[in-house]
Amino acid sequence: MNSPMTKEEFQVYLEKYADQIDHFRQLAHDLHQSVNQTYAGSLPYGFHLDMVVEGVRNYGYLVCVREADVLPLFFGAYYHDSIEDARLTYNDVMREAGLLMSTEQALMATEIVYALTNDKGRTRAERAGEKYYKGIRETPYAPFVKLCDRLANITYSCTGEGNKGTRMKEVYKGEMPHFLPSINPHSNDPRLAVPVEVVEALAEILIDEVDKDEIQRQWGEL
Repeated sequence: MNSPMTKEEFQVYLEKYADQIDHFRQLAHDLHQSVNQTYAGSLPYGFHLDMVVEGVRNYGYLVCVREADVLPLFFGAYYHDSIEDARLTYNDVMREAGLLMSTEQALMATEIVYALTNDKGRTRAERAGEKYYKGIRETPYAPFVKLCDRLANITYSCTGEGNKGTRMKEVYKGEMPHFLPSINPHSNDPRLAVPVEVVEALAEILIDEVDKDEIQRQWGEL
């Protein structure tokens, strides 16, 4: 398995594929708008998707091992909620991805989306059980995209206003001891990595909510 690319190499590919990535963005925004999905009650759902992709832009070089994986990584991030929330099926995602990338890339992108799709369940815990996390741990780039998704949600919840933001801060705080180990497969494959740099970003945001020593202890046990 190749090593992750350098930050400079990743930036070159972001510039090379800027138009395609922006096209993914518009398609994903339009998709969630078509089902009237919002974020935090009043924001367009694209607001959340953009925050997730910001994490991919900032930290993707830590996991991305080759040029061919750049587009699947961004497609997976933009479409990560398309099955769960926008009424697409696995085959729908594969078909749409196949119009935009090679078959191999489309399969990688669709597997990321599928891995991040919650299971059926009555509660949050049931929807994100061991089967769900196992799928994330086994799918290239899924642990990283899930981590970026959590970073986006925590960032908004800890900087947003209103009772829902306060409630979700407590939810995320309570989930931290279980969440980080659950998405980490302890693999030498960089595509399955849970980068410490992103974990540290989470800790910095939650510094007033979670004891930093506890976060560092959890990281040491991953």
